Amino acid sequence: MGLIMGIDTSNYTTSAALLNQKGELVTEARKLLEVNKGQRGLRQSEAVFKHVEQFPKVIKELGVKALEEQIYKIAVSTKPRPTDKSYMPVFRVGEGHAHSLAEVLGIPLKEVSHQAGHLQAGIWSAGGPQTREFLAVHISGGTTEIMRVASLDGSFEIERLGSASDLHAGQFIDRVGVELGLDFPAGPQLEKLAQKGEKGAVIIPSAVDRYDISFSGPNSAAMRAVADNKRPADIALAVQSCIAKALEKVLRLALDEQGLDQILIVGGVAANLYLRQRLKDKLEHPAVGGRLFFAAPEFSSDNAVGVAALGLRDAK
Repeated sequence: MGLIMGIDTSNYTTSAALLNQKGELVTEARKLLEVNKGQRGLRQSEAVFKHVEQFPKVIKELGVKALEEQIYKIAVSTKPRPTDKSYMPVFRVGEGHAHSLAEVLGIPLKEVSHQAGHLQAGIWSAGGPQTREFLAVHISGGTTEIMRVASLDGSFEIERLGSASDLHAGQFIDRVGVELGLDFPAGPQLEKLAQKGEKGAVIIPSAVDRYDISFSGPNSAAMRAVADNKRPADIALAVQSCIAKALEKVLRLALDEQGLDQILIVGGVAANLYLRQRLKDKLEHPAVGGRLFFAAPEFSSDNAVGVAALGLRDAK
């Protein structure tokens, strides 16, 4: 059975994956880009260098050499979002390697966006939405967007309804987490710390204007709580609660105004189990009427599985 390869070189992860023609995952490999303790990220030039350094290791771990005769197509993310002006240097690493591999193997190449890969990874791992049109949230360290999405034959038509006006949700988490002494990226550690928090001990109000969210004010409030020596666990819980409340507000509005009830939530922050349960409890209540689909936690963070699955959609 033939295989399709997906490649993604995002801000902090080098990823490659192989799916068979049934859409089943054969193998994948991912390596996080190392960030020194105390730092809150990487410059694009640093990230590009690290991708170049570790891409061959990812391909070796994927086992491409033993499977190359079965690979009949490559899909690669070449930009953050599916717009003409969307650009980020890190994606040029994956794009260049993908073009080289496709040329050597004599197979076709499909270019997609990183965001479309996240949406497809969500659908692939969650089994929905099943409708052609649906609402979606892409929430990570580099993106916080609320979207109306139409599924097309080979990709998606995306209308952005709103976004973060300053900090993204993942940046909010990372900045507070690093200030609390956690490693970057801080999401999983902050989630674990928050499990020991006391509800209401620290309150960080959410800031929402229709479909747009601001996290700069909440970030300042969290930093004041740190300076006031509030319990780290209570601060962590308050950060999670603030993000959940903000998303609940914008998604309630979208459910009221957009005439759609199925919601797909993807991106690294979507792996947070507190966030998932809180949104399901609030938005799937019969009085609200939403139906939520979350990318599986292991496919919420950056990966190449969704990229490969997008290539499969028009490869038949």
